[in-house]
Amino acid sequence: MKVDAKAVKALRGKTGAGMMDCKKALVEAGGDEKKAIVILREKGLAAAARRAERVAAQGIIDSYIHLGGKIGVLLEVNCETDFVARNEEFREFVRNICLQVAASNPLYIGKEDVSAAELAKEREILRGQALREGKPEKVIERIVEGRINKYYQENCLLEQPYIRDPEQSVGDLLAALIAKIGENIVIRRFARFAVGEETGGDENPAN
Repeated sequence: MKVDAKAVKALRGKTGAGMMDCKKALVEAGGDEKKAIVILREKGLAAAARRAERVAAQGIIDSYIHLGGKIGVLLEVNCETDFVARNEEFREFVRNICLQVAASNPLYIGKEDVSAAELAKEREILRGQALREGKPEKVIERIVEGRINKYYQENCLLEQPYIRDPEQSVGDLLAALIAKIGENIVIRRFARFAVGEETGGDENPAN
């Protein structure tokens, strides 16, 4: 199948993937851009998984203060080399994640950071809600699992819809950057502060 160069360029602009990867994805998707994006994201996740064991000990700490000084964010993102830490695309990613944290107020970095006790408590609450709504007993567990996924999307940074493109998650964005740059990249920790909070903000380390 012949793919139009403009379509390849447009897909690259939306995903950040290489030109050849975009062309192959469009061919595989029969020219359907949405399907090609899914293919590229799946490949990005596979690439990220292969690199996840590599040590990421370099990186940067960035900050963001929202207009008016009412919300502030501190964020550490790690990579493997100082060369990548100075890379403009890496730094842009870090800045965008600062904006994400400021706007979406996640409590955790990933699903694995939610404690078993917190998850059990949430399941109990959701199960009680489903029972009060009169849901049949046989479908309650399925309903609870669906709402737990929603809980993750609301509270875990990597599961949240990316504020600049809600069609992809922050985890998708990270995987695409890992695939493009070729290094393991880890969102290590963040702290979000809002004027008037009793705790003064919470730090969220990735273990």
